[in-house]
Amino acid sequence: MSDKSFLTWPFFEDRHRALAADLDRWAEAALKDVDHGDVDAACRDLVARMGRDGWLTHSAPDPSDPSSGLDVRSLCLIRETLARHDGLADFAFAMQGLGAGAISLFGSDTQRREWLTRTRAGDALAAFALTEPKSGSDVADIACSAEETADGYVLNGEKTWISNGGIADLYVVFARTGEGPGAKGLSAFIVPADTEGFTIAERIDVIAPHPLARLKFENCRIPKDALIGERGKGFRIAMSVLDVFRSTVGAAALGFARRALDEALARASGRELFGAPMADLQMVQGHLADMALDVDAAALLIYRAAWTKDGGAARVSREASMAKLYATEAAQRVIDAAVQIHGGDGVRSGAVVERLYREIRALRIYEGASDVQKVVIARHALAEQG
Repeated sequence: MSDKSFLTWPFFEDRHRALAADLDRWAEAALKDVDHGDVDAACRDLVARMGRDGWLTHSAPDPSDPSSGLDVRSLCLIRETLARHDGLADFAFAMQGLGAGAISLFGSDTQRREWLTRTRAGDALAAFALTEPKSGSDVADIACSAEETADGYVLNGEKTWISNGGIADLYVVFARTGEGPGAKGLSAFIVPADTEGFTIAERIDVIAPHPLARLKFENCRIPKDALIGERGKGFRIAMSVLDVFRSTVGAAALGFARRALDEALARASGRELFGAPMADLQMVQGHLADMALDVDAAALLIYRAAWTKDGGAARVSREASMAKLYATEAAQRVIDAAVQIHGGDGVRSGAVVERLYREIRALRIYEGASDVQKVVIARHALAEQG
């Protein structure tokens, strides 16, 4: 059973503790039978169930309440809990938040009513279309264009590695509108999946199956009210969304790490080696100690970042980058150690730790690769020094 003592930390309020307990009970009952054989169908089903049971209300603000906003601590607790139970459930929840994030933070009242009502209910799946074949980490190098016309915009270009690609109903697409060079000339748009000129060019298979695709826009016409926020502010919108959701990637990694630690503790306690429990071996104890340390250190960084954002900080780029970097790298170490403790069973296809080993790797890449997070952290440190 996973350690819950972190919930007593001063980062949390009683409502967060209640949320974590309620979701854990729900996940224990609802996520035992997720069919990973058809990830498209599984994601649709998971979104529908999470919408029906109210969990997706945390993924975006209530469009009928202008004062409501995103609670990052809740987002992190939900992702950590879901990831501990099932990685695909975490993915399905996360994309509802990230995919609609630009609308949550910068959308008009009309956009929020039209789309957030549906994503929060699980009636529409969302996607965040930022990455391109030649611009992953370097967002300012986006080439996909949006040319303004008398009645709207025409999109041309490609996006790739888009989560929920092929199954989403709503795509938030970042494209170049040309107000200035690099980051200064980007804008964000809402593109429904049935828009003429928009196609799924390729479905992408990865080691831990998730719905991923390459998108293509060929003279794709969208109306003027598809623009989110202001023209030329797309880079700021993208970074603001990542500022919120980057910490939650760390939280998902933390959920994977907690599950790996649980599995390793059970294995070490229940298996005999050289006539005694494996847990009596000092080398094994050393591994378990390192794993427990990594888990707690990651949790502290994640919930510091979330608490800081919820406290009203305009930006938490430094804190979020630290949380995402440390948590994902630490989870890789924890899961690798869990596989080692399991021996041959750790690499058996279908084993819990084998699945975690495949799941964790992508988190060190998406929403800002680990090396990019180091650049962000270093730049903040240098700015403070200067």
